[in-house]
Amino acid sequence: MKNIKKYLLSAVWGSATAIILVACEDNNTFPAPKGQYPLEQLPAYFGKNFQIPADNLLTYEGVELGRMLFYETKLSANNQISCASCHQQSKAFTDGLAVSVGVEGRKRDVGSMSLSNLLWQKKFNWNGSASTLEEQVVMPIQHPNEMNQSLAISAQKLQATNNYPQKFKEVFKSEQITPQNIAKALAQFLRTLISANSKFDKVLRGEAQLTESEQRGRVLFFTHPIAGQLRGGNCGDCHGGLMVGGTAPDFQGFHNNGLDTDANLKNGLFDITKNPNDKGKFKAPSLRNIALTAPYMHDGRFQTLEEVLNHYNEHIKMSSSLDVLITEASNNLFVPPNTVDLGLTAQEKADIIAFLRTLTDEEFINNPKFKQP
Repeated sequence: MKNIKKYLLSAVWGSATAIILVACEDNNTFPAPKGQYPLEQLPAYFGKNFQIPADNLLTYEGVELGRMLFYETKLSANNQISCASCHQQSKAFTDGLAVSVGVEGRKRDVGSMSLSNLLWQKKFNWNGSASTLEEQVVMPIQHPNEMNQSLAISAQKLQATNNYPQKFKEVFKSEQITPQNIAKALAQFLRTLISANSKFDKVLRGEAQLTESEQRGRVLFFTHPIAGQLRGGNCGDCHGGLMVGGTAPDFQGFHNNGLDTDANLKNGLFDITKNPNDKGKFKAPSLRNIALTAPYMHDGRFQTLEEVLNHYNEHIKMSSSLDVLITEASNNLFVPPNTVDLGLTAQEKADIIAFLRTLTDEEFINNPKFKQP
């Protein structure tokens, strides 16, 4: 009688926990799972404040199709650029460039954002121009300085292949490839990019301990300073919560963080709201895996975390839309008028950076489920 081994896959779907039993015969064949895709076991501290569209529930087939499309160069006008070109797994799905580079070497004015824990995010892109992943994923395909291809042509090119029509049929019950289903498949894959096994996560689960420097940095990170009473780094005001930022509702997570004066402010959120007070405001991204995603800021102007801390501590530029969370934060009892002086010591800055490095998730950047199929 054949030896049947049972494999338990523990998973969370919404708020329900599913147990899936998969039989594997002793010839070591393992049939590809099908049907509903259970997300990885989600930490309780991430919360359940997310929604998956009813018309795009995750399936194994859909996630796998989305992964194929993520690495598919046929979605670009020159058949050389894919989503993964600007979102490389080893760099926490960024590309190491100040601004993203698309077909024919064309450059954008913003850099590629890191992709992780998108399931909980409410607004996408530096300026908040997308409210769902289904909206967001098709933007770079069509942007003239990125992949520069219409969705109709993308669908036609995939339709002409030997494998994609059948793959789409498995997911969407039709071999006819449509722009809408391209978007849905990509969104399914992106929702599975969950980073939850950094040293910080292990500390939260009681599996590891921070060093003294990392612990001091953690306290500083999440503390708003009160001059003469409470020292803090003021980081958590914009990058707060145990998810470490990126999940604020609507446009609350967009800030002018003092990069430029009024004369040089970029539009940012203003492009969406047309409110003059939103000029210079950009999305405060998640800081998970931040040590891997240099250069920093929407335009990649800072090369190191040390430069970032120096900016917030000593080089804030005044402007009409500068965030009040920055202007009211200082560890010093006296700050000259029309200036910002956070007043961190060199040791405090080093401690905050030590904590930031605990947010690196090696399992995430090496997960074979996210690699090119």
